[in-house]
Amino acid sequence: MRGLILASNNIPDPENFGKVLVQRCVSYQRGFHTTAFLEQAGKTVINTKDVAQICGNKAITTTTLEKSGIPVPRTAICFSIDTALEAIKNMGYPVVVKPVLGSWGRGIIPIKDIDTARGILEINEGEHGTNQVYYVQEMVDRPPRDIRSIVVGDEVVTSVYRYSAPGEWRTNVAKGGRTEPYKIGSAEEDLFLRAAKAVGGGILGIDAMESPDGLLIHEVNSTVEFRGASSATSIDIASAIIRYSHSLSKR
Repeated sequence: MRGLILASNNIPDPENFGKVLVQRCVSYQRGFHTTAFLEQAGKTVINTKDVAQICGNKAITTTTLEKSGIPVPRTAICFSIDTALEAIKNMGYPVVVKPVLGSWGRGIIPIKDIDTARGILEINEGEHGTNQVYYVQEMVDRPPRDIRSIVVGDEVVTSVYRYSAPGEWRTNVAKGGRTEPYKIGSAEEDLFLRAAKAVGGGILGIDAMESPDGLLIHEVNSTVEFRGASSATSIDIASAIIRYSHSLSKR
């Protein structure tokens, strides 16, 4: 028998699903591919595979935001160790090297000198030089926190500060970071909504850093976790997601 078969122990037949589905898989690859298959079967998935593809790759996220005029940290995307080292030299230490794919702050490394830079880049190169995409970003002069905003459709549902855990510079809740409520201003709200629109919209977690020049958007999460934001505020984020999903089912 010819044709495409989607086989999994934990994905029921798409014919048994409703019209609108919310993708909650924390694995980028699994989530992206199951979304693609479900869309092919005629389902509406939040977020779409196109949004997941943009947000799941830091290099594509940054270039997409920058193209839409969204302020982002100074970033170099390089395709060899030599060009990455040259970019780091021009950017000036310290910098941060990040994997283009990944979450929860894993593999994000601060670089303070050339020897460390060369060693980390060589490790990230992978066996046989297969991972030759190097994402280098300035280390933004910021407070020990960032801002996470949850955007659902055309609404910023809530915003929180995320503070680093003791002995940790990354602000991820998965790394022990803590959250506090943050009252967003109208100009900041507009920035987060523009960033959401730039990547395709839906249900998103948008992260920004406070730089001397204003907010910089440094990440957009297409399968956003909101345990930290929920614990810090009285906002019912899950209900906002349900209302948005229900509105799409009526279209």
